[in-house]
Amino acid sequence: MIDERELKYILQAQEDGSFSQAARHLFVSQPSLSQCIRKVEQEAGTELFHRNASSLQLTEAGKVYVRKARQIMEIRRALLREIEDLSDLKRGHLCIGTSHSRTAYLLTRVLPVFRSRFPGIGIQLVEGNTVALQRYAMEGRVDLSFVYLPLQEAELSYEAITDEKIVLALPRTHRLCSGLGEQKRPYPALSFAKLADEPFIIMKRRRKMREIYFQLCELTHTSPSVVLESDSLVSAQLLTAAGLGATLLTDTLADYNKLAEDPYYFSLQEKTEPRHLVAAYPKHILLSKAARAFIRLVQELL
Repeated sequence: MIDERELKYILQAQEDGSFSQAARHLFVSQPSLSQCIRKVEQEAGTELFHRNASSLQLTEAGKVYVRKARQIMEIRRALLREIEDLSDLKRGHLCIGTSHSRTAYLLTRVLPVFRSRFPGIGIQLVEGNTVALQRYAMEGRVDLSFVYLPLQEAELSYEAITDEKIVLALPRTHRLCSGLGEQKRPYPALSFAKLADEPFIIMKRRRKMREIYFQLCELTHTSPSVVLESDSLVSAQLLTAAGLGATLLTDTLADYNKLAEDPYYFSLQEKTEPRHLVAAYPKHILLSKAARAFIRLVQELL
């Protein structure tokens, strides 16, 4: 009989490239995970992982095992989805891929409403960066992932959620905020060129907002003084509110993540492409009723 626990252990070890890291993600001890994988290898009569490299690598047999394990897990999820759909949203399970920032400013508003409407639907969140979230959706590890276009995985389809505009955030004590009074929509317009030599908080490498920052620098021939690099837009928002420097955010974050004292927000006079937020899922899979209901709720609230 195929043991689901064994499938999960091997898939997680392959994902992390480390037994110790996989054990942490699975909330088990490393010896327990290693023993389980050794048992599978003994039954298969061959090793599934090369253990001599700096990180775990699959053997040829391991590649076959992982490919078939993913197919088995997907069949199981499809079976559960179809059975759960028969309950007409009275029971079921939904696994959502999202970023840490989006959990903080968006899902904290959406999840309580969803739970009140569909109390029988269990929710699980899986957090990661854009690349990982697309892979999780493609592999079926989540029912859907909230990510930005363009999609890197050709096997994914999506539902549009909203277009997020880029806004500039400044500490309220900044000279450019003097005399502006109470903040409200629409945000006043400001040129990025006004921030020459100003302290600025940017995103770390491989983040789209970092690319937008350097595009604005090139467009306006402006060089703000980078004082800090962050991996989180929410952290950048908090640091700007604390007076550390200016930063770039999305208008959705500005609107929904309210702080004790918000930064002052400006629309940019320079043209920037909005960020297209979507719910991505595999093309070959029909979304469950729970997933469709969740997407509709997010669209409704935004």
